Amino acid sequence: MEQFIAFVQEWGYWAVFLGSLIEGESVILTASSMAYAGYLSLYKIMIIAFFGTLIADQVLYFVGRAYGPAIFERFPSLKKSSEKAFRLLHKYDIWFIILSRFIYGIRISSAVVIGAAGISPQRYIPLNILSAIIWTLVSCISGYLLGDVMISIIENFETVQKYFLSVILLIIIMIGAWAAWKRNK
Repeated sequence: MEQFIAFVQEWGYWAVFLGSLIEGESVILTASSMAYAGYLSLYKIMIIAFFGTLIADQVLYFVGRAYGPAIFERFPSLKKSSEKAFRLLHKYDIWFIILSRFIYGIRISSAVVIGAAGISPQRYIPLNILSAIIWTLVSCISGYLLGDVMISIIENFETVQKYFLSVILLIIIMIGAWAAWKRNK
């Protein structure tokens, strides 16, 4: 357990930065819970998360602006989520720009879509900053409020670890049984 705490204290802020660059709400929630437990600083987590998410979406926006819709042809894995993001952008406009960070599955492509749609930087940048503030506050405060749960997990780590491994084993067995059933059918 001490190794886990030492790992969190040494690498936690880097994890927050990397998590905030992508759809990393689970990293932010966990780190904020660890702040509640006293292992990290909530204020540092908030600052790092804010700048990480702001930088990531700003860079993706400019990629979309520079390369336009052709980027979705080059990366077919983004095509499906980008089509959904284009529909939402045209339908909800400003609200989509502000809330796109909260939409699982299109967060990364949405900033590219916004840039490819020709939204001006003068319009996007202030909305992106507002969106980053909202996302940071919601994610970090939610994680902090879940701190009691994290403390309970830490205090009962051996028990949690045993049950976690049991659940993973059960899932593997269920997947194996389903695959065998599907193959025989």
